[in-house]
Amino acid sequence: MNNNAPTFAKQDNLKFFRTLNSRVNNYFKENNIQKTGNWKLYLKTIILFSVFLAPYFIILTLGMPFWAHLLLTIVMGIGMAGVGMNVMHDGNHGSYSNKSWVNKFMGGTIYVLAGNVHNWQVQHNVLHHTYTNIPGHDEDLDAGRVIRFTKDAKWYNFHRFQQYYSVFLYGLLTFNWAITTDFKQMRNYLKRKLSYGEAKSPKVLWTTLIITKIIYVSIWIVLPIVIGIIWWKVLIGFFVMHYTAGLILSVVFQLAHVVEETTNPSPNELGEMDNTWAIHQLFTTTNFAPKNAIVNWYTGGLNHQIEHHIFPHISHIHYGKIAKIVKETAEECNLPYYEYKTMRGAVIAHFKHLKELGMKPAL
Repeated sequence: MNNNAPTFAKQDNLKFFRTLNSRVNNYFKENNIQKTGNWKLYLKTIILFSVFLAPYFIILTLGMPFWAHLLLTIVMGIGMAGVGMNVMHDGNHGSYSNKSWVNKFMGGTIYVLAGNVHNWQVQHNVLHHTYTNIPGHDEDLDAGRVIRFTKDAKWYNFHRFQQYYSVFLYGLLTFNWAITTDFKQMRNYLKRKLSYGEAKSPKVLWTTLIITKIIYVSIWIVLPIVIGIIWWKVLIGFFVMHYTAGLILSVVFQLAHVVEETTNPSPNELGEMDNTWAIHQLFTTTNFAPKNAIVNWYTGGLNHQIEHHIFPHISHIHYGKIAKIVKETAEECNLPYYEYKTMRGAVIAHFKHLKELGMKPAL
């Protein structure tokens, strides 16, 4: 990691994480279950990949009116986001399976989602999970000048309307992955010498990126055109698929960290944070719709974001069970445990917070 990275307090006077970790470990031991995925996750993988890919093969093999073509690309976007949140996400956290090759394979599904394993692991596992909500270090807070996610970001006059236009920009997330973001991130991360796990040579990383992008474009754009689908239908469908997935992923991500309750703490002049890493996660993260079975199933447990941030190596299928343990332990230590009871409440809170951040700061 770079030399300017913040350091977290080492001493937890409340013994929060030690107690919590012991209780969670006891839960898995007493119930004789593994922390990784099980048949429920494997079945979900089959379902979500079917939702993602079945419409693609239908489009390739059956003639249909354009409106039906667009409806199927929307379904593909829903499946694409589902695969990202449930399969790729657990795989790249090493929580999908207790076998490393399975995790690597499932993590590699990001290539059919337009992303890159190396870039995602650096941005998500290293920068976001380690430096959650810390301005200048968590790249999830950086939307350039167009959206102001923190009070530390420079204010521009157009931010007064960001609660309205931001939702339209959210849909561009994975489309940007496919076109430009991965190339910018690769250059930036290599320059900063950032990596996750065993470092690979720049030649290998760049070669992998270029080859996988060529394969990706060949599958999703070139092949349909070669088969005989009109090029503009292919491009519009490609965009609609990505826009659907990007909108879903962006909203889910923002609800967990960009709301009024969560903080954006910065290190002191010595580069030190006030709290230990685990306690820091409680102040910067929130859950939403924890009792909603549909939200929990589809978002890959990302509605239990607190549990995910403290235990990223535990598969999301267990978060509903360990959430009670985390909440009770936090309350015992007089620490926050933020959550919105409904998805609707979290969405309203997010855009309300965007409105507040878009107001001109007082001098």
